[in-house]
Amino acid sequence: MGKGNGKSEVKNLDLEHELPEAHGDDEAGVPAAGEATARGAISEVEKLKEERDALLDRVARLQAEFDNARKRAAREQQEFREFAAAEVIKGMLPVLDSFERALKAGGESSEFRNGIELIYRQFQDALQKAGAQAIVSVGQPFDPRIHEAIEMVDTAEVPDNHVLDELQRGYKFKDRLLRPAMVRVARNHGRQA
Repeated sequence: MGKGNGKSEVKNLDLEHELPEAHGDDEAGVPAAGEATARGAISEVEKLKEERDALLDRVARLQAEFDNARKRAAREQQEFREFAAAEVIKGMLPVLDSFERALKAGGESSEFRNGIELIYRQFQDALQKAGAQAIVSVGQPFDPRIHEAIEMVDTAEVPDNHVLDELQRGYKFKDRLLRPAMVRVARNHGRQA
């Protein structure tokens, strides 16, 4: 029976250490059961608000990343289109050069010459509509960014370091150089014309 008494004493001790009953007053400093539940609910609401705010922030960041990716893709597509157009125009330039040489050589028939000139103008118009622009060189100061000097010519006809003659026209596509103009540059040893 000694063992049985020991068990009942342990049970009694456990019961004595349970929380005191709520008496409805705060004399002992222990909140009432309803107050503890309300604080727990408020704490849970605060946690949910924090989670909501974190998720809203994450959604806003993902939206911004998506917008940036969309803009970047559109910009890359535009750059690719411009690059492709520039390559097409670049491939047409030798044809334009052939037309220019044919016009300079002249022909026996005026009808033939008129036909070549018409085709040449149409071709130039098509290139301009595509965005290609001829670089104006003759009489302009030499600019190594858009001109390729083939020869320096001693002359007083134009100022020093100005383009005297154009051997092959240069072209730009928008602000991109397709090919530099091949030019002869004046050299007059410091004398101005």
